[in-house]
Amino acid sequence: MKIISHKDLKVWQESMTLVENIYKITSEFPKEEMYGLTSQIKRASISVPSNIAEGAGRKSNVEFMRFLYIALGSLSELETQLEIAVRLSFTSHNESIEKQIYFIKNMLSKLILSLKDK
Repeated sequence: MKIISHKDLKVWQESMTLVENIYKITSEFPKEEMYGLTSQIKRASISVPSNIAEGAGRKSNVEFMRFLYIALGSLSELETQLEIAVRLSFTSHNESIEKQIYFIKNMLSKLILSLKDK
């Protein structure tokens, strides 16, 4: 399959689904957290597909990899923020989201490795 756009990348598609799921989860958070943790979690999740897209639009594999690493960092940030939300009793552990994050991290890592080989 030829990649024409970042939208063709499975990792981008999965990360867009993650954003949707995060928005559903955070809609249940306390309203007073709208500008605090809720906002941080949403921004971290949005950062993942955004950085994949921006990197895919760059001219070199080195630049693309840099943005993929940023996306990986955003996933780690998101994991931490979700753990904080659990500890503050805003939500409970969500195994489905945890698996989704792990899956996306794995795909990003494999994509980075494939770009290093080129």
